[in-house]
Amino acid sequence: MSTLVLELRQGETMIVNGAPIRFRTKSRIELTAHARFLFGKQIMAPSEASTPARRIYFALQTAYIGTIEEREAGLAAARHYVAAFQAATTSQLACSILDRALAAAGADQGYQALRLARRIIRHEDAVLGHSSVPTASPEVPAGMLSNPATKIAETCP
Repeated sequence: MSTLVLELRQGETMIVNGAPIRFRTKSRIELTAHARFLFGKQIMAPSEASTPARRIYFALQTAYIGTIEEREAGLAAARHYVAAFQAATTSQLACSILDRALAAAGADQGYQALRLARRIIRHEDAVLGHSSVPTASPEVPAGMLSNPATKIAETCP
């Protein structure tokens, strides 16, 4: 069995199987079993899903770390946002990356889907001329994953 060792700073947040955990002290943890997790700047708050690429990321994040119901809603939202993004872009590379991200999410490879979505955020920032902004917040608002329909709806244009 393989293990994953993570070092987290004081105040950093990690979500494991849908449960937000905030570290009071610098910690080193070891995951010894399969878990759905994100930590630190990988976690995007709903309020940060303010552009099409960030909405895709947030929906994929919900599909990855949410409850069963949240995962289904997140994947449906991701499909919707990806279709809209693909219809609006002229970049074949972006379309290909988004297809791969959806395929990864559908195959229960959520972390890989999020890595691909971060590439789309960087692409969007470059096209729109935005400075490179962190893709996620180290803080998770209370109840972030408690009502997927509301949280996903809040990010809709």
